[in-house]
Amino acid sequence: MSAPELRTERVVLRRWRQGDHQPFAELNADPVVMEHFPARLTEIQSNVFAELLDAGLAARRYGLWAIEVPDVADFVGFVGLAAPTWDASCTPCVEISWRIARPYWGRGYVTEAGREVVRHAFAAESVGGAGLEELVSFTVPANVRSRAVMERLGFSHDPADDFDHPNVEVGHPLRPHVVYRLQKP
Repeated sequence: MSAPELRTERVVLRRWRQGDHQPFAELNADPVVMEHFPARLTEIQSNVFAELLDAGLAARRYGLWAIEVPDVADFVGFVGLAAPTWDASCTPCVEISWRIARPYWGRGYVTEAGREVVRHAFAAESVGGAGLEELVSFTVPANVRSRAVMERLGFSHDPADDFDHPNVEVGHPLRPHVVYRLQKP
């Protein structure tokens, strides 16, 4: 029951390949890409993360897919669905998230891929979808680029859902998080 490959007009959401590791490590080491995370990843951490993401896609109908843009780049980042394992006001939940290399920002790839992931998330299991009823997305308040993508995807923000991330130390400026939600139509 592995996750299917998803396609849009411009992007392919697929399983991870060995060739994705180097550009993924570069993305995870970029201080601008990672400015809203407590730490950048080492190459080893990034490679382990990529292997975990691919294993997740192999095990479920959804996960965090590698993004390929045919005729542009074999790998530009990831987008997909994950279930956080920590406790917060929005858990249990399934989160849509993304991370994309800086040279591909502002081209609409994340929004396009995100729309396809939302479609897949809400599609019935009988047609190969994930059969979910709701998605959430969260980030730090200052991450205006990701918040704009959430809004373009139709998610809405309710300040009552906001939380302090339990995996970020108390007092750290990246601990507060905003939550956006989207219900199945």
